Amino acid sequence: MEGFGSGVDHRRMTAETEVIIAGQIQQGLLLGLGPLQSPGKISAAPGVQRAAACWILRCHGISLGGHRRSGWVFRWPVMSLERFTTLFPLWTLLGSLLALLHPPLFVWFRGPLITIGLGVIMLGMGLGLTPRDFLRVSRQPRAVILGVAAQFLVMPSLAAAIAVLLQLPAPLAVGLILVGCCPGGTASNVVTLIAKGDVALSVVMTSISTMAAVVLTPRLTELLASQYVPVDGWLLLLRVLQVVLVPVACGVLLKQGVPRLANRVEPVMPPIAVVAIVLIVASVVGSQRQLLLEQGALLLLACLLLHGGGFLLGFLMARLVGASSQAQCTISIEVGMQNSGLAVVLARTGGFSSPLTALPGAISAVVHCLLGSALAAVWRRSDHAEVLNSSHP
Repeated sequence: MEGFGSGVDHRRMTAETEVIIAGQIQQGLLLGLGPLQSPGKISAAPGVQRAAACWILRCHGISLGGHRRSGWVFRWPVMSLERFTTLFPLWTLLGSLLALLHPPLFVWFRGPLITIGLGVIMLGMGLGLTPRDFLRVSRQPRAVILGVAAQFLVMPSLAAAIAVLLQLPAPLAVGLILVGCCPGGTASNVVTLIAKGDVALSVVMTSISTMAAVVLTPRLTELLASQYVPVDGWLLLLRVLQVVLVPVACGVLLKQGVPRLANRVEPVMPPIAVVAIVLIVASVVGSQRQLLLEQGALLLLACLLLHGGGFLLGFLMARLVGASSQAQCTISIEVGMQNSGLAVVLARTGGFSSPLTALPGAISAVVHCLLGSALAAVWRRSDHAEVLNSSHP
């Protein structure tokens, strides 16, 4: 993993040590104590726990590197990239507003460029995965199964019900159902980090739901949306294979086959993914500006109900089965946040005749980013209060 100094043996320490230290750093920063100073050596074990710990460190602008005596040092380029990534809801909102004000800024990003953009996002996900990461399923099977099951039961059902309740026009109803049938998005991992949830669990749930989407997204869309328009399930399956399975598999293979190159590329993939999703969303908003101005309130309400309901039901389901408070937060975020970029690409390339089908995906991206970030702030403050209370009995 890039950012570790020459005095570190990458193979001897455990991921648990790094996770504990990351937790101490978070607690210290929340209490205003500043970065943890540690003379000890810290290294990385393979797997999602290491990735989660490193992500926490880097998002606070802290990385390990330099000389043997330097200890903790700030890596400003890394910090800048991570800060940029963490502010993704702001960039999505600003991009959408700019697209409304001046569509030519973004409407050039269309056709194959949208598909390529999503492929880059999925490639970045693949670079962050190793086969060991999926062993996490055996350690927390109930949480993973609950989260993935809720993803493909709650969200598609909610989307179909909201489309009927609000009497959405057929293209918008199909677009909303597409959003509901998509897997969790990688943005949920960043929001989980901000909320102090279980980042490792979030990464695994996103990965599993993305793999399951290869079959479930086309099938559920065909089942729920065919009452509005003809749906070619096989074409949808082909598109999901192209823009999800192939890029993720390429990322995993690159990570395993050329790890040095993958480790150099991996840190810049999150900000590239942010730029890609902003361009995808802003392109759709700009191209459908007039309709959005006419029916934007109705579509905004539909997306608020969909994602708000997903956050709430995901939380309640996790609470009912007795999941930990950290897992409740994580499952709620994972269920409520969708891969809206995939919904846009499928709407544009999945054989749907109306270009309006892509609009719910674009609005969804803005809504779930803002809602998720607001909830993350609430959870983080709640955790902060618990830390303060425990330190002052």
